[in-house]
Amino acid sequence: MWAGSLEDVGDQLVGAFQNPGLLLGIPLALAGAVFMSFGALYQHRGVEKVERLSGKDGSTGLTGGQLRQLLARPSWVVGTLMLGLAIVCQLGALAVAPLIVVQPLGAVALVITTLLNARVSGHAPTRRSLLAIIACVGGIFWFVIVAALFATEQTVTSRQIVIVLIVLAVIALLLVGFWLLVRRRRGIRALFYILAAGIVYGFVATLAKIIIKRIQAGDVEWLTVLCVVALLAGTGLGAYFVQTAYSSGPPDLVIAGLTVVDPMVAVMIGLLVLGEGAAVPPWGFVMFGIAGAIAIWGVTTLARYHPQVMSESQELPFTRGSSGGPAATGAGEDPLV
Repeated sequence: MWAGSLEDVGDQLVGAFQNPGLLLGIPLALAGAVFMSFGALYQHRGVEKVERLSGKDGSTGLTGGQLRQLLARPSWVVGTLMLGLAIVCQLGALAVAPLIVVQPLGAVALVITTLLNARVSGHAPTRRSLLAIIACVGGIFWFVIVAALFATEQTVTSRQIVIVLIVLAVIALLLVGFWLLVRRRRGIRALFYILAAGIVYGFVATLAKIIIKRIQAGDVEWLTVLCVVALLAGTGLGAYFVQTAYSSGPPDLVIAGLTVVDPMVAVMIGLLVLGEGAAVPPWGFVMFGIAGAIAIWGVTTLARYHPQVMSESQELPFTRGSSGGPAATGAGEDPLV
């Protein structure tokens, strides 16, 4: 029995990667991850600069004046352009490959952003943060393997679209309400911004997929237009949470949340609402659950033990100041302790 099941899985895996849509969609998704990494780093730099110039902490929510100042920061503009290229790559991938295969590949951006931020900030990854990153990437790629075996394109019905729009509206209201409650609570607001952005962007990716498919089918009517409006509104809300998250934590922590939560939300919508998981067997859902739990554990652990966060909160044993001892970046200490 087990031999037959393994043979079936092997045949499905070979067949999945003979799919021309996957062969084009996966490289596009990976290219989008590279642009996302550089875009996040440059946007984070722009937000920090605006905070210094305005003299106001943006972690409780960027003000209108700070948002306008971002438009005048070259680093933020360059980062935005790179994120725009990432979106183009992502949309191209979504046009030719299943949502639950394309979305999780953004986890590659976490590895790239971690390396870039370590070089820029001087905060080398610790063992705990590296373990968390491995959990994030490993969990998501486990997700991808199972998804690639069984992901199937389905025609999205009007009823399914209405369900997605209603759920998005309810969740957006809940997130805004919760934000008003936690925005001044330093201990949890960074993680909230990251999770909130990931949830909203998961819906945005789903709406993008729906819009692409309906345009390809020539089915452009009021419901498609409503999806476009919801996509733009969701993009704006998610972007606000992301920019505010940059005020509360390092860019690789923000990317960790986005590249884990975003695809998981999109995958759950694809599985539960859009019917893309119709061929997933019971053991496949168990694998999804285990992989998701590992990846979420990675995000929450990274939020607690990211070296830059711990250094800024004085939790790492770094000697700071100009007298007597190593520099604040941890010189003289083993960065992998």
